[in-house]
Amino acid sequence: MSSVPEWVLISLIAVLVVILLLTLFALAVYSGLLTEVEVRAGPPPIRGVVLAYKFRVGPYDESGNLYTENVSLAPKLVSIGVYYDNPMKVPVEFCRYIVGSILSEGDEKPLPDHVRIFRKHGFKFCVLPEVNHAVMATFPYTTPFSIQLATTRVHPALEKYVKERKLCAHPYLEIYKGDKIIFMCPLSRQDEFYVPEMKELLRKEKGETGQPEPAAELECLLPEEILSLDLVSESPEELEGEGAQKKRHADSERSHSESGASGSSFEELDLDSSGAVAKAQMDPHNKWSQKTTESLEKERAEE
Repeated sequence: MSSVPEWVLISLIAVLVVILLLTLFALAVYSGLLTEVEVRAGPPPIRGVVLAYKFRVGPYDESGNLYTENVSLAPKLVSIGVYYDNPMKVPVEFCRYIVGSILSEGDEKPLPDHVRIFRKHGFKFCVLPEVNHAVMATFPYTTPFSIQLATTRVHPALEKYVKERKLCAHPYLEIYKGDKIIFMCPLSRQDEFYVPEMKELLRKEKGETGQPEPAAELECLLPEEILSLDLVSESPEELEGEGAQKKRHADSERSHSESGASGSSFEELDLDSSGAVAKAQMDPHNKWSQKTTESLEKERAEE
């Protein structure tokens, strides 16, 4: 049997390489490689939001773990990241950011189940304000590779837009909503996008002293219908079970009280009986007492 010619093998390898490159190119195009990045200023696509978040200091590349945790806890919620530092100016190991999930937007109400599960896993809560104007751009979110393309293409475009127009736009927000990534830099109320942990670090950097700003309480963030942390953090079944337990405890205490009262009543009856007997014996007008005295005198006489 004759061997395959060498040129045939080389041709097959070349064809496979071309197919692989075309596949990768098609994937990149589908992920947004050829998408035109359009930066504009105007009303942002989101309103004020209630956010469950975690604060981190370190390279932005490590934020993927937090995004994964968010999706695993509540897959249907919109994920969001707020990045406070420019990695071109601040060492990557000192960059500060938060990653979280949007629990509600505008007049919507957070679901108690979402609040409970995020609190259980160590998330904190804050409100990001609604702003009228922001610098924005969108990018398709079709594959995980879209995130890498967006980082390398959108952020430089945003920085260029802000610098050319001498705008005060910070911090940088990334909102993963459906099949697109929304990049946004607010042009007003920027301080309200800084969580208490970030504000505390900024105070330390400036050498300011004073009490640290308390973390936002959930009662101030949620609607009036769910003001209690206890009610929010427990399921209806748990609350029902706790109520039944409290009721049993109260019934038990009531039973002990009634038993104690009964015992006291019996003791009072015994004391009353003894007192009555003693009083009867000491009463000179009592016939039973007189009879007993006569019997004793009679026995002494017989002796």
